[in-house]
Amino acid sequence: MDINWVQLLVGFTAALLVSIAARRAHSLSLSGAIAATLLGTVIFGLGGLAWALILLTFFITSTLLSRLFRKRKQVYNEKYSKGSERDAGQVLANGGIAGLFVILNILFPNAGLWWLAFAGSLAAANADTWATELGVLGHSEPILITSGKKVERGTSGGISAFGTLIGFGGALLVSLVAALCWTWATGLPDSLPLFLLRWLGVGVAGVLGSLTDSWLGATVQAIYTCPTCNKETERHPLHSCGTPTRLIRGLAWMDNDWVNTLCTLAGALAALIFGLVLK
Repeated sequence: MDINWVQLLVGFTAALLVSIAARRAHSLSLSGAIAATLLGTVIFGLGGLAWALILLTFFITSTLLSRLFRKRKQVYNEKYSKGSERDAGQVLANGGIAGLFVILNILFPNAGLWWLAFAGSLAAANADTWATELGVLGHSEPILITSGKKVERGTSGGISAFGTLIGFGGALLVSLVAALCWTWATGLPDSLPLFLLRWLGVGVAGVLGSLTDSWLGATVQAIYTCPTCNKETERHPLHSCGTPTRLIRGLAWMDNDWVNTLCTLAGALAALIFGLVLK
């Protein structure tokens, strides 16, 4: 295993500075800043700048979107399990699978396939974040992905044409950066047809990951109810009003962090399969 210790130190320093800035901007909690520093060190320090650019594309755009239209989205915050400051669980749920593929590339070098899987995982994270942050602002009412029944905005498992389209845009942004950095990251040759195929393929993989998130949200994610507000929520053990919440469906351990982890894993596996077919 060949590790560039200078690059690892540079990666740690860069990740620490970004995490401190995000912490001061209230985008990360203390635990989130520590986790982001460790994750950034792995991705930048072991992968390099090209790999770090994909992570930064996700982090910067998702952070900006969490602040955009904040007042209009505030009414839906009671449904979500956590606030806008990402904690360690959220950081690892969105980026842990990506970090795993960087490590796999060090242990079992295959830059092309691991790069696609890495990009697919973060394309899924970006698609899910964009769809969540902006999907609730669409004009059409969302429907439950499993039944097609209309549900309230912000409901786990709810999708809409607008939200899905926005999510696809988020996935395509990450996949575009990944396609542009292909030769830089992998050392492999490229061509315009392959560039376009990778851009679209990783983008589609990201949307599939996001839809997996919605399916899990509608089937096995832990959903609670607040007896006082009589509203469904992901929050536990207390609702935003301070009332203890009660499980009404799903698995108690399957919280939003696990759902996001499986979302990014689905995106990674879809991109990996795409890469194997493309070979």
